[in-house]
Amino acid sequence: MSDKKRVVVGLSGGVDSAVSAWLLKQKGHEVVGVFMKNWEDDDNSEYCSSNEDFVDAAAVADVIGIEIEHVNFASEYKDRVFAEFLREYQAGRTPNPDILCNAEIKFKAFLDHAVQIGAEQIATGHYARVRKTAQQFELLKGIDHTKDQSYFLHRLNQHQLSKTLFPVGELQKTEVRRIASEIKLPNAKKKDSTGICFIGERPFRDFLNRYITKEMGPIKDENGRTIGQHVGLSFYTLGQRQGLGIGGLKDKKSVKGAGDHAPWFVARKDIVKNTLFVVQGHDHPWLLSNQLWAQDMSWVAGQTPATHSYGAKTRYRQSDASCDLQMDDKEQMHLHFEQAQWAVTPGQSAVLYSGDICLGGGVIASVQTTQTEMIS
Repeated sequence: MSDKKRVVVGLSGGVDSAVSAWLLKQKGHEVVGVFMKNWEDDDNSEYCSSNEDFVDAAAVADVIGIEIEHVNFASEYKDRVFAEFLREYQAGRTPNPDILCNAEIKFKAFLDHAVQIGAEQIATGHYARVRKTAQQFELLKGIDHTKDQSYFLHRLNQHQLSKTLFPVGELQKTEVRRIASEIKLPNAKKKDSTGICFIGERPFRDFLNRYITKEMGPIKDENGRTIGQHVGLSFYTLGQRQGLGIGGLKDKKSVKGAGDHAPWFVARKDIVKNTLFVVQGHDHPWLLSNQLWAQDMSWVAGQTPATHSYGAKTRYRQSDASCDLQMDDKEQMHLHFEQAQWAVTPGQSAVLYSGDICLGGGVIASVQTTQTEMIS
């Protein structure tokens, strides 16, 4: 039986998906490219580059010698991802739309479409790996741990993983760039995208302004003193340092050990009183959490891992933090960290690992600071 398959590759216009398509073609697979358009609002603005990205993806397909199809998932995106994104921000939390985009669009709507056009498997340019064992499919970190994207993929299930290939997950990013240059891909030196998957690299506050209501309110320090005014709680996230509009306090009663002009950080939000609390000093106790509770759990294997010690990430690019896992009777995940974690943020995802194996995770609902105060 031939191991050559019809593989539909999500071509984004970037170098990672381009090299993924080339690697699959080199292995003899029948490769078809699909460009996903997920956002239509202000599509011609300086920040939304989907038209340029499609031109790049089409040029790549031409060089590699594969067909490319342009597919519009904007409606699905708005219903399944963007609506939830706005709900979370309006509630004062900080969601991660890329995680929901992967689960609902790239590995659901796109996978369904790919199967309809005869795909046996799909592929993307994510830095992650899939390993098949006797019992199941495992999601692994990418070989290049500085680029690993398993955190964003932790909601994928067994069916999705069984259909998915991550060709560049086995490579270092430098090797991907080298291959792209060697085969003369037109986007070989294209800068990596750092914007949210539908927003692009635009001023975030300006973007949110269009979609959510805002109400100005006080900024207070840990002692309850009003030291400024915020422009709406939705526009701030825990640990944020820039864009607060306040300087260092000259008052000698500022946080002990922080220094008169130490930087301010967002430490908590009081939604009921529409108040933003800030503290001075990166390691202020209000910014350090030793426990968290997460909801809306999703496990790669389809079942909850055993109560045990694991590694966890509470944000992308964070090193795995040693923690103990427990599940409560509400199917909430409770993580107790060996060392306090900085600016753990409700709305973000807590993702569990056993070495290189990504087990899954959930959405952070509340945290407990080292001062034993709960933040939701």
